Amino acid sequence: MWSAPEPVAVSCGRRVAMGEPYPVNRWAMHGISYRDAISALQPSGDSLLTPPAAPAYHRFMSVSDQHLDRLLRGIAAVYTRAELGRKLEASRRAGRPLRVNLGLDPSSPDIHLGHTVVLGLMRRFQDLGHVAVLIIGDYTARIGDPSGKTRTRPMLTEAEIDANARTYLEQATRVLDADPKRLEVRRNSEWLSKLTFADTLRLASQMTVARMLERDTFEKRYRSGQPIALHEFLYPLMQGWDSVCIKADVELGGTDQTFNNLVGRDFQVANGQEPQVVITMPILRGLDGHEKMSKSLGNYIGVSESPDDMFGKTMSIPDAIMHEWFTLCTAIDPAEVALLCDSTRTHPREAKDRLARAIVERFHGPAAAEGASREFASRFSAGNLPSDLETRSVAKGEMVLVDLIREVGFAASNSEARRLVTQGAVSVDETRATEATAPVHIGNDGIVLRVGKRRICRVVVK
Repeated sequence: MWSAPEPVAVSCGRRVAMGEPYPVNRWAMHGISYRDAISALQPSGDSLLTPPAAPAYHRFMSVSDQHLDRLLRGIAAVYTRAELGRKLEASRRAGRPLRVNLGLDPSSPDIHLGHTVVLGLMRRFQDLGHVAVLIIGDYTARIGDPSGKTRTRPMLTEAEIDANARTYLEQATRVLDADPKRLEVRRNSEWLSKLTFADTLRLASQMTVARMLERDTFEKRYRSGQPIALHEFLYPLMQGWDSVCIKADVELGGTDQTFNNLVGRDFQVANGQEPQVVITMPILRGLDGHEKMSKSLGNYIGVSESPDDMFGKTMSIPDAIMHEWFTLCTAIDPAEVALLCDSTRTHPREAKDRLARAIVERFHGPAAAEGASREFASRFSAGNLPSDLETRSVAKGEMVLVDLIREVGFAASNSEARRLVTQGAVSVDETRATEATAPVHIGNDGIVLRVGKRRICRVVVK
């Protein structure tokens, strides 16, 4: 398991001598706030927006516990740490980069922040000189990964898989180093489509039904009487065979992939290969703070979203999951994260602003992050209207409020609109609405309608 490393010799993007106390943390011990500490750092050229630079490792340098701690920041589990240390040391001695495998099934066209948790770990391996092998699971997507599913997933068509795969790669390289020397992209149809039925039977002979039912999702479905299709048992076998075919040294995944990844270790041993190290990352909780980030649940931030949307969504997360997001979604040093997440030292609004800027900067750069922060402050903190206020048109100049909310697309139904009004989330021309059925008059200049923290528009009559 990951344990907090010693204070890293990085100060908000500026390197200091090893052993020197971390500056912001040092002042925190004397009761100085995060804002005051950061302000004190600014004259020396520190950037509040720039996450700490990756440690200046030399390629294939010798491995220490501290190096492993930094590499394994935020992980859920590693099978095993000792094996990883030996592989890294052998890589250094031989001058041969490790092959670090991550499989992504293009079951949907978009990558969100939750996917970048494991992609970020893969990037750390790349930064140490190792090769990322990104497997686009175009063949396994035809089955659909049953991990965490309570029912059989529908199979995707080849056209759907191809369309999703094209966008996956473009989005993944927003996190990964796209240099061909550092990134190898494969499709598992290269080897899985060539398996004969006899090959599949031989592969299946290496796994027992009892072992397969150890997987919690299968066990739960079996006990509850939910059907399990035989083809779903093939998914872990296919993913395990991926590791054999690319000769993976390390395989990464979320905690929901632990079973599949360990099958890969078993298959490698059975086929005369050294078993891969398996590293799993926690599943990032979404905007609601409870469920895992998922597009289907609507609690996600897509990596292709605009800076303002990324920033606004991040500012909406519950305070309770800020530490998790700092650790899994940014490169900010653990000592600074501890300070930011201590509400007695740093106001949660200030900490969340730091988090939102770090996330936006990761995908859009520092200028966009600073701009999104200013726009958010102007729009929500100062009560001003946004500079790019959207205009939406309706057919009538007099409407019932719930109908208006639904008509402009801020609610899917009247019942949802009524709930938003009841929760106090709706305002008309900066006045909070309390009656869901109240009539709203839309004059020549239109009205400004706000719903929640992020949805706002000017409504005019067509």
